[in-house]
Amino acid sequence: MKPDAFRDPTARAAALLLALAAAALPAAAEIGQIKTSKGQVTVERAGQVLPGAVGLRLEAADTLKTGADGAVGITMRDNALLSAGPNSILALERFDFDATTSQGRFDAQLQRGTLAVVSGRIAKQSPQAMTVRTPSAQLGVRGTDFVVAAGE
Repeated sequence: MKPDAFRDPTARAAALLLALAAAALPAAAEIGQIKTSKGQVTVERAGQVLPGAVGLRLEAADTLKTGADGAVGITMRDNALLSAGPNSILALERFDFDATTSQGRFDAQLQRGTLAVVSGRIAKQSPQAMTVRTPSAQLGVRGTDFVVAAGE
């Protein structure tokens, strides 16, 4: 494209609309964000291991791991709060959320460690729409907050 191509008002308008449309699209896969991180915290995503730093945006199918000195606090898009303690492995298996209706589905698996949860809009709208599995049980959310532990 020639450098003077953007002098044409139609080309400029088209480029501006394209840029605005791209900027307005949220990251479709974003389901939450790490708000606090202490000690060793990692996120496994699509075969890669990422440092679990504050501000990292989480995606469905991410697995969070904390070390012996680790802890992580997460805020989900529906305002659910998750806090995993030391030596935890938490898989965020499914998260679908409609911010307009508060309808959705949230499934997680605590493979090891501890997890404290304050439920968000999904569970408040439809308690059966949020589950946390452990190696020995499946918990359905019936209240607003709970703590669960899973052994090694």
